[in-house]
This record gives sequence, structure tokens and C-alpha cells, in this order.
Amino acid sequence: MAPQRPVAPKATAGAQRGKAQKGKVTKKYTINCSQPVSDKIFDLSAFEKFLHDKIKIEGRTGNLGEQIAISQAGDGKIEVVAHIPFSGRYLKYLTKKFLKKQQLRDWLRVVSTSKGVYELRFFNVVNDEGDEDEE
Repeated sequence: MAPQRPVAPKATAGAQRGKAQKGKVTKKYTINCSQPVSDKIFDLSAFEKFLHDKIKIEGRTGNLGEQIAISQAGDGKIEVVAHIPFSGRYLKYLTKKFLKKQQLRDWLRVVSTSKGVYELRFFNVVNDEGDEDEE
């Protein structure tokens, strides 16, 4: 008969609850696209579909399930609610990828206005032609 291995003591109920809370992280991200949507150069529903198709979970696309919810929040905003560890930088990366695909990357940029909030803004273009005409 083989010698018995020592058995680790079972975790207490309090320790088990602490582990359950650590695993469940809920983060809410908002992407404000109101400026380009109001100018009718940005399709919000196409962007929402792009996020549904491209967000990867555990290395696989189309695997969102109940872990990540993507919805339009009116006035040109998209909300992404993640119940798993999820990076806001990944959301910014996907937004920039969508802008490049739609050939809007030359006019729009993604700016983080506060924690968990990203905004699409137009580049500030300085008009130097007006100064040349005055001379």
C-alpha cells in the first residue's frame, strides 16, 4: 500500500466568499461618438456590430456570452459592460481599428476623457491659408 499524502485543510466559508468576489469584476466603459454621429460621418450601429464581432475572450472572437454586454446608450454613445477582467486600452485599439477600416482615422482620434470614458474627437486643423491672403 502506498503512503498517504498529507491533505490541505479546507478553506473557511469566509475565505471562499472572498475568492468569489475577486473573480467577478464588473467594469463599465463608455465610448462617446456624438460629434461624428451628429455630422453623419460615423455609423454607430456598424461600430456596435464591429465590437460584437471583434472582441476576443480567451483568444476567441464571437465568444461574448453573458460576460460582456455592448449597447447603445443614446446620443451617440456606446456602453461596454464587462464582468471579467477587461482592458480599456483594448477598446481604444478596436476603436482605432474601426476608424482605419472606415477611412476616418485621418480626421478622428480617440481620447480618454476620464477613467473608463473614451471620446471620438476631430483633429484640430489650423487654417494657415487665411494668414497668407492678408499679407
